[in-house]
Amino acid sequence: MQAILKPLIWLVLSLGMLASAPGGAVTITISCGAVGIELALCREGTEAWAKKSGHQVRVVSTPNSSSERLALYQQLLAAGANDIDVFQIDVIWPGLLANHLLDLEPYIAADTTDHYPAMIANNTVDGRLVAMPWFASVGVLYYRQDLLQKHGESVPVSWAELAGVAARVQAAERAAGHADLWGYVWQGRAYEGLTCNALEWVASEDGGTIVADDGQVTIDNPAAVQAVARAAAWVDNISPPGVLNYAEEDARGVFQSGGAVFMRNWPYAWSLAQGMDSPVRGQVGVAPLPGGSASGRSVSTLGGWQLAVSSYSRHPATAAELVRYLTSAAEQKRRAIAGSFNPTIPALYQDREILAAAPFFANLLTIMDTAVARPSAATGSKYNQASHAFWSAVHQVLSGKRTAAASLASLQARLDRLSRGGKRW
Repeated sequence: MQAILKPLIWLVLSLGMLASAPGGAVTITISCGAVGIELALCREGTEAWAKKSGHQVRVVSTPNSSSERLALYQQLLAAGANDIDVFQIDVIWPGLLANHLLDLEPYIAADTTDHYPAMIANNTVDGRLVAMPWFASVGVLYYRQDLLQKHGESVPVSWAELAGVAARVQAAERAAGHADLWGYVWQGRAYEGLTCNALEWVASEDGGTIVADDGQVTIDNPAAVQAVARAAAWVDNISPPGVLNYAEEDARGVFQSGGAVFMRNWPYAWSLAQGMDSPVRGQVGVAPLPGGSASGRSVSTLGGWQLAVSSYSRHPATAAELVRYLTSAAEQKRRAIAGSFNPTIPALYQDREILAAAPFFANLLTIMDTAVARPSAATGSKYNQASHAFWSAVHQVLSGKRTAAASLASLQARLDRLSRGGKRW
């Protein structure tokens, strides 16, 4: 990771040596992700603000891996670097980065009532609004409508059904000459994305959320063991061996090229799958993730990204104005239509133009209402360590290095030590 971060840090810090904006205008630098069309939409939005405000904007692309991005941010902020004004931060990071972020309340207070109250609460640390919601996200199941119809299969509502349908369609298509088709692709790399996937497996079986709200570690239980062991059985059966190194874009690449029947991903992949150059255009459906075999409950991990202003910014008020513009209803509507990014403003889910562009948004409110949050609140500043321990333990099971029972028992002991028995996170 250090080999990746060092050139990125040099690039970011070198921005400060570039020329300032002309006249009385200032230049605001924003870090944006580059998953799918994220970067393009960020550039379009910031360019529109620049034209309207008379200021200038520089956009810095950061690693797609949320783990690598967090490490980069932490190094920059710990150094007090003022070359990035606005950071795109994950929904689980406000508590981790709050000490380095500007309180946005004096600048954006009037706009906060439009957004989901839970998201505003998530971004409020010790009474300070350290970030504004930009877009939400929940895990969903993508499926090939044409292939299910061809083989007389229905959209699965349980993980067991998913495995069965995926195996049958995969076998039939391979027998017909589609030798490279796989049943199911998802995010199996050892990174934060695997925490999201595995939390969905575990929670849907009523196996808890790794760490309970009161700080107690709950991961070593029979339901969690069963859920992780079941996922390990998918590898090299209905999922390619390479899934163990897949992030979001790797899974999307396989699915969108016609190489998989099912895919777990975030809503952003919809607009790309429906693009004019997409081989599966018009053949894709979206549904809630399958439910647990025992509980029957579908669970999606709550994701999403926020915009925050660095407390080291030389232009905090102007940076806050950019955040206000980018998180506004008009900009969120544009992004929902162009890139199927979930708005954080509930009223937009009733917008006819948005629903025409992404019909499945009509069902997202229900999915979001039942979404499960990662245990960032319970683990506080140690969330990153806890998540790293979780995804590492799960990855060992998926790769066949340890049994689910042994790996989760070891994880329980490790998290108990980290939290001092769940009492001091």
